[in-house]
Formats: sequence, C-alpha cells, structure tokens
Amino acid sequence: MEQPIIAKREVTRHILKAHNLRADKRLGQNFLIDEKIVKKIVEAAELKASDTVLEVGPGIGTLTQGLALTGASVVAVELDKRLLPVLAKTLGSYENVNIINEDILKLDILSAVGGKSFKAVANLPYYITTPIIFSLLEQKLPLELLVVMVQREVAERMVAEPGGKEYGALSVAINYYTEPRIAFLVPPDSFVPAPAVDSAVIVCRRRKLPPVEVNDEKLFFRVVKAAFSVRRKMLSNALRNMGLSPERTNFWLEKAGIDGRRRGETLSLAEFAALANSFEQAKNS
Repeated sequence: MEQPIIAKREVTRHILKAHNLRADKRLGQNFLIDEKIVKKIVEAAELKASDTVLEVGPGIGTLTQGLALTGASVVAVELDKRLLPVLAKTLGSYENVNIINEDILKLDILSAVGGKSFKAVANLPYYITTPIIFSLLEQKLPLELLVVMVQREVAERMVAEPGGKEYGALSVAINYYTEPRIAFLVPPDSFVPAPAVDSAVIVCRRRKLPPVEVNDEKLFFRVVKAAFSVRRKMLSNALRNMGLSPERTNFWLEKAGIDGRRRGETLSLAEFAALANSFEQAKNS
C-alpha cells in the first residue's frame, strides 16, 4: 500500500490526532505541511540512490519521506521518544530508512552513517541550530553537503560578509568550512504550528581545504570568538579576553598588520588567520 504524502495539512493533522501529539515548544517542533517545500529541499540536496543522507530531527517523517523516495540510504536521528511509534507507522514501508533514537550531539555519527561520505539534511529546531551545525562541521566527518532549514535571520548570519551587522563568529566558521548560499525562503504558513518568523533553506558545500591557512585551528576559533565577544568594541579591547596585557595585545595586532582600532565585524577570514598565526609571538614576547 502506497504511503500518503505527509507534507499536507490534512495528513499531518490526522497523524498528530491519531497519536495524540502536539508540537513540543521545548524541542522547537514545527511540522512542515508544504509538499513543494519538501521537494525543493530534496532537490537542493542533490541526492542519488547511491548516497547516504543523515537527517537530524525527522519529526513525524515529513522530510524523511521525501529523502527516502530518492532511493538514498537515510539515517534519521530523532531525540523525542514520543515520535518513534509515529515514525514506525509513517516510514515503515521504506526499507532504506534507519531511525536512531539519540541526541545528535552525543551520537557517533561516523559509525551511524557506516563510515562513508554522506550528506546532511535537516529542518533544525531554532533553539539548537548553531550547536548542531558546529558539531557536524568541527568533527572532520566525511560530510559533502549540508542542507538545513533554519530561521531566516540565522541563514543571513551564516552567509554574511565582513562589515555587515549580521557578520559574526558563525559567519566566519561557516565560510571557513563551507561555501554557503541561501537556496530559498520558507514562509510561516508552511508549518503547523506556524512560527513567528520566516525560515530559509541554506546549502553549505564542504570545502576540500579551508580558504585560509591557519597554524592552529582551535586557536583560530578562540581568536574569532574573542574578537566578537564584545560587539562594536575595538579589537585592542576585545582581544584582551585572550589573557594578554594591553601592551602585548597591541604588539600582537602590530605583528599581524591589523589596526587595533578596528572592530571584529570588519575583519576578513584572511585577517583572522593572520591574527591567529601571530598570537604565539605576542604571547611569548
């Protein structure tokens, strides 16, 4: 028997009612009810039957169903135990779907995807968007493509260029690891319950190598974090959070060739790399 398309208002409402479910605000749950949006997300992921795709937070299986119909092997990680019997019902006929009840931030992802390269697709809860994205990128996993639906404001921060008010530590990290682009916007009425803001689907293609050379990646991100720790503050003041005296901080900035009166929001990836690579000299001077 063919499964009905879940991404329809009446089907979603029937599933929620049948299982006595309501969206859990704590988990940031909003159920997608727009079939066209599901198709656009699946297309953005460029899936082939030979691919493995990791989905974070399948919910009731709406997007999972679209991914499964491509023939790709789908590993769907769901934290909410209440949704497991729902997923067993809605996705039971798809032999290429494996549901894992686990916290994605604690899961051995490489083992879950069978140790091979994979793509990640997710409709991420707003409250935990950034930790999940950072976790996927920082682990040096064989991740080819990341396609995520996030709050529009977050998507704009992810693709922001230096100098804009949206530019921050998230912008630097995303552009260090990937080549990001906003694929399309998603209006609130594509969900039940409807969120108060627009969403956006962002496609991040993993870079083979970062666009800048850094001696110590952890240090690089410490510097970035410090630079943005107090927004709209001069670098010479913000960077003191690295534990250096004003004199050493000024020496450090001079070595890197960066004016300490500038703000972190104005620095490019190359300038952050130069700053991080000069840190040891300043610390030991």
